[in-house]
Amino acid sequence: MVDAVLAWLPYAVAGWVLLVGCIGIVISNNYVHAVVCLGLVQSATYLLLLAIGWEPHATAPVFGDVSTGVRVVDPVVQAMTLTDVVVGATVTALLLALTVQLAKQHGTIDPDEVRSLEQDQQEDQHEETEAAGQ
Repeated sequence: MVDAVLAWLPYAVAGWVLLVGCIGIVISNNYVHAVVCLGLVQSATYLLLLAIGWEPHATAPVFGDVSTGVRVVDPVVQAMTLTDVVVGATVTALLLALTVQLAKQHGTIDPDEVRSLEQDQQEDQHEETEAAGQ
């Protein structure tokens, strides 16, 4: 019974973390909050990859002192997870830098306010082109 629960529990946790991150992105009213929730979604992929690569009673994939018949975990999945962590950190840094630039340019990091500012700018440009055409 316990083994059956432990077999699907990592996948359920990864799904739950993914769902919480997606809900956070949808209800976010702040770009920094959205970036943090995106990081949470990225963490769900770490959990999923590690759950896929996990083997019961297996050792680390270091073959220097391991005999021939010993089970080891898949090193490719660990490498993919490490790559995922590096890419996630890079994307987070880039999005936070863009958020800082957005705050400097528009004075806000609220998506609704930025959208209304863009609409106001488009209306002003439309009025200017109409005035120049007359």
